[in-house]
Amino acid sequence: MKYLLFTIGLIATFAAFAQNGEIHYLYPNRDTTNAPAIFVNLAPAEIASGAVVMICPGGGYTMLAYSHEGNRVAQWFNERGVHAIILRYSLGKFDGTGHKHPDMLNDAKAGFRMIRSHAKEWGINPDMVGVMGFSAGGHLASTLATHFDDGQVDKDGKVIIPSCLPNFCILGYPVITMNDEFTHWGSRRFLLGPTPRDEDIQNLSNQLQVKPQTPPTFIFHTSDDKSVPVQNSIEYYLALRKMGIPVEMHIFEHGPHGVGLAASDPTLSQWTVLLEDWLRRWKVIGAGGR
Repeated sequence: MKYLLFTIGLIATFAAFAQNGEIHYLYPNRDTTNAPAIFVNLAPAEIASGAVVMICPGGGYTMLAYSHEGNRVAQWFNERGVHAIILRYSLGKFDGTGHKHPDMLNDAKAGFRMIRSHAKEWGINPDMVGVMGFSAGGHLASTLATHFDDGQVDKDGKVIIPSCLPNFCILGYPVITMNDEFTHWGSRRFLLGPTPRDEDIQNLSNQLQVKPQTPPTFIFHTSDDKSVPVQNSIEYYLALRKMGIPVEMHIFEHGPHGVGLAASDPTLSQWTVLLEDWLRRWKVIGAGGR
């Protein structure tokens, strides 16, 4: 029932996706109808810092909140001189016949590699490529931050396959754990199917998978989130701290799930101000950004 109510809420509030960026499909020779892809939204050249963030909208691994967790967020970054690339990733089905892990993670890795392989063309610093995710998209972003690989170089040091390790990570009210107590049941079902294996539950509980290379992370959540318990963020924060990863977390007292930029909430919308400060400290927003 929990995941059903969450899905109904998404359907009621999410606007249709307006493709405002140049599209690049992740895999050749695949039907392009809803195929995994990235939508490239480049910041104006006169303020661009060279940094880029790949945005993973939420939607319980069953749909994608392109409007308020994709396009509007991309615009926010572009206005501050940061390139923004929205990831359209694979989705699951209730009965488990749709896409399942590792399809979603493979999409995120492919998107990241595509970004780095186009770095020169798009004016991107390949050492300043971050990932951001909301809700289930936050789970995917944190999965990339903990299940990355280093790519491949030849004997002369030339990059053959770019690394998919993010340089920074931003998480909004993320799903983190697949364990029973605090998971978002819908996300788990659509990611792992109706009868997930114990080893997959543990492997995709990302608070258990933090590595020394996991990137600096910014997290925000609300205490009374009724869909994704705030303990998801708290457990990930503690795991990052234990590993010595720089992390900043902000927990607001009130606010519903799925707020995006929270532009209509004068208190909760402060998360974007806090994020902007954090991005400046990490040099993601350069002197040219707004």
